[in-house]
Amino acid sequence: MKSLLVSVAFGVGALLCQGAYAQEAAAHTALCKDGTYFDGTTHKGACKGHKGVKEWMDKTAAKSTTAAASDDTATTKKSKKSKKAAAAEAAAPAAAPAAATTAAAAAPAAAAATTKEKHAAPTPAKDIAQKPGGGAGLVWVNSESKVYHCQGDEWYGKTKEGSYMSAAAAEKAGAHASHGKACQ
Repeated sequence: MKSLLVSVAFGVGALLCQGAYAQEAAAHTALCKDGTYFDGTTHKGACKGHKGVKEWMDKTAAKSTTAAASDDTATTKKSKKSKKAAAAEAAAPAAAPAAATTAAAAAPAAAAATTKEKHAAPTPAKDIAQKPGGGAGLVWVNSESKVYHCQGDEWYGKTKEGSYMSAAAAEKAGAHASHGKACQ
């Protein structure tokens, strides 16, 4: 009798736990893999930082969301095609008025085009002329970066701003050797 009562108690407890889980799960959008719940109006970003989604709790919303997503994809494909067609139609009649543009209207367009130009790559050291001066026992100190270059280095006397001085004077002024290699 006692064992029957204990097994009934466990059974009732299990049923109550399932009911509580079902009620709790119905209030959430998703169960994350780490055991936490996600409450959101959409599935986007669900369980981010919680090892991902273990189970979607809103089964009907998940189905309707995927159906809506496929509808959106079809609409997007149609809209891209219609945008291309509209652009082609607009380009043909717009060609005639475009020829009538005045020089005053063309000047701001040219100015805008020059501001959008890409940044030019830096000039390589081999294409830069060495500044006059220098010689045995002197290093070239780049005054902007506080790096000194030894005689024979590719940047010796070629940076935009700098001066020649002894290695000891350069280090005293706070400069350090290029790539950590002191001059010999």
